[in-house]
Amino acid sequence: MREAMSLARAAECLGEVPVGAVVVLNGVIVGRGFNSPIGESDPTAHAEIAALRDAARALDNYRLPGCELFVTLEPCAMCAGAIMHARISRVVYGARDPKTGVHGSVVDLFGVERLNHHAQVEGGVLAEECSAMLSQFFAERRRKSQ
Repeated sequence: MREAMSLARAAECLGEVPVGAVVVLNGVIVGRGFNSPIGESDPTAHAEIAALRDAARALDNYRLPGCELFVTLEPCAMCAGAIMHARISRVVYGARDPKTGVHGSVVDLFGVERLNHHAQVEGGVLAEECSAMLSQFFAERRRKSQ
C-alpha cells in the first residue's frame, strides 16, 4: 500500500486526483499505475486500470490469476469491472469513496453473486493516510479556485 501511496503522490504532482495502485504476484510488484485522466485525456485512465495494464504487459497475459491489487481508494464501477475481467484474486484498498465506491459505499458490485468472478476485498488499509491525501488535495483545489 505504501508503494500505491507513493504513486498517488506522483499523480498529485501532475495535477491529477491522488490515487495510486499496484498489482502484486507472489509478493512482487508486477504492475504500477496512478490516476492520469486529465493528462491523457482519457476517462479510463484510473490508477487501477493503469496498474492492470502494466501487469498484463509484464506477465504477457490479460488474465491476472493469483494477483492482488492494492489501491489507495475504493474502486469505482469501471475499475471493479476491469478487476473482475482480469481475474484479480484479492483487492486491498485504503480510503472509502462515498460518491463512487462499489465495495459498499454506493453499491457492492463485488458482492453480486450472479457475476462470474469474485475477488476477496479488504478495505481500510492505511485508510486515514489515504483519505488525508485526498482531502488535502481537494481542499487545496478549492482554495485555489476562490
